[in-house]
Amino acid sequence: MTLRIAMAQLDMLVGDITKNTQSVIDTACKARDEERADVVVFPELTLTGYPPEDLLLRPSLDPRIESALAKVLAEVRDIHVVIGYPRRIDGELFNCAGVIYQGKMLVEYAKQKLPNFLVFDDKRYFSEGLDAGIVEIKGVKVGLSICEDIWHPEPVAQAKAAGAELILNLNASPYHIEKMGERETLLHKRATEVSLPIVYVNYMGAQDELVYEGGSFAVNAKGEKIMQAPWFEAGLYCLDMIVDDSQPNKVEPVAGIIAPALDVEASVYQAMVLGLRDYIEKNRFKGIVLGLSGGIDSALSLAVAVDAIGADRVQAVMMPYTYTSSISLHDAEEEANLLGVKYSVLPIESMVSAFTDILAPEFEGYAKDTTEENLQARTRGVVLMAISNKKGLMVLTTGNKSEMAVGYATLYGDMVGGYSVLKDVFKTLVFKLCRYRNTLGYVIPERVITRPPSAELAPDQKDEDSLPSYDILDDILRMYIEEDQSAEAILSTKKFDRETVYRVLRLVDVNEYKRRQSPTGVRITARGFGRDRRYPITNGWHIGE
Repeated sequence: MTLRIAMAQLDMLVGDITKNTQSVIDTACKARDEERADVVVFPELTLTGYPPEDLLLRPSLDPRIESALAKVLAEVRDIHVVIGYPRRIDGELFNCAGVIYQGKMLVEYAKQKLPNFLVFDDKRYFSEGLDAGIVEIKGVKVGLSICEDIWHPEPVAQAKAAGAELILNLNASPYHIEKMGERETLLHKRATEVSLPIVYVNYMGAQDELVYEGGSFAVNAKGEKIMQAPWFEAGLYCLDMIVDDSQPNKVEPVAGIIAPALDVEASVYQAMVLGLRDYIEKNRFKGIVLGLSGGIDSALSLAVAVDAIGADRVQAVMMPYTYTSSISLHDAEEEANLLGVKYSVLPIESMVSAFTDILAPEFEGYAKDTTEENLQARTRGVVLMAISNKKGLMVLTTGNKSEMAVGYATLYGDMVGGYSVLKDVFKTLVFKLCRYRNTLGYVIPERVITRPPSAELAPDQKDEDSLPSYDILDDILRMYIEEDQSAEAILSTKKFDRETVYRVLRLVDVNEYKRRQSPTGVRITARGFGRDRRYPITNGWHIGE
């Protein structure tokens, strides 16, 4: 006998329970009618979208979920629907997976392991489940688990002890670099521990800073991957299971599609595109406007914007000043032409002069310093926000993680905007991503990639006048931000001098207030600036202690 499972790798809108419910119904019917599936499996918290955060605290949540479940129960027949949702039971809210068939809820399982670290806050909302969830489908005893459950041995072992012959794992597992490989290693371990096949169904889409890349897959009882759905593509992906009572492993997955693996640059770039596209579309912005400087960060941001929503919805604005080089003017125009976006050149000299004249009495007796440089950046921010207000376009900021880490950015200037695709991308990776994008089609001039980075806020200015080389800077930042290493631990590597390490770490610490005021952006590392890293702005922590 064959048991056919459809993995519903979908992009839901958080909070739109009505629309999400209809999507579940439509997808279940498609799985039944077009794919001839016996079971359709949806991701974790499908009905609310993920993560619903404090929407889970709304008093109207409970009746909305009950209404949604009643609709699925009433309208879907002849296919088992495995779906995730929040549900209140005896006064406690649980993260549930239910199995619906022929108008009945056959079993309901509550997530047992509640993550409360990095981007996860499950314990803020949910109570822990205690019992296994087992349901029989076409003679196969199927055990349910939800996301974090699979990272611990106990829930799967409990399901096996309760008679499970197959595990279905519902997920909303966010993307970060190397996460794909971590999941494969994990499922190999869990499957071999209990000698059961596991089907891992993951969410697809983006929600604010989090990206979910899909990549649903299945392993057999030996932990071998036998099916891999594509990454960053919504859809229904089917897997057949051979059920044979005469075999030691009663349920044996049949080898299916294996989507090609993505390297780091490809996966990061797709995450950036998906994150931006969903943010624009789900928040119903008309399009994007960004400042195009002729530099590498804005060039990459422009390419992502065009790939996300199309050139016809993107406007690039060059805002030259006295220190803007002719090279930058030429390169920015070439970038805009290569990508086919609307391009405007709006010189800011008269605006900066007006601000300078107004402030002259206040500045009398003071030497020129970064104040004048910041005034240029803030003037550009005013221009972009005016265009945003008038045309209904969202301003896309272009600063990278290296800059955000050390405060090499201007509040209310180049930090102005609604979203950032480079917020979690170190500068060294920016260079690699530009070269990767050019393999898909030449859109970033070679000179933009090879010339020394500069903010062009002063004569002959270069980033390395104020910062260590990006190779050194990014290494230190990775160890301090993503690995939480101390100054002395970083120095023990003998790769950097003490003065540089302490200077960089001090810059990171004192610029927390800036990062709190920066726009949200795509999370691509395991420790981004946002939900992952929550340091107090006001504190007396000393780096050397």
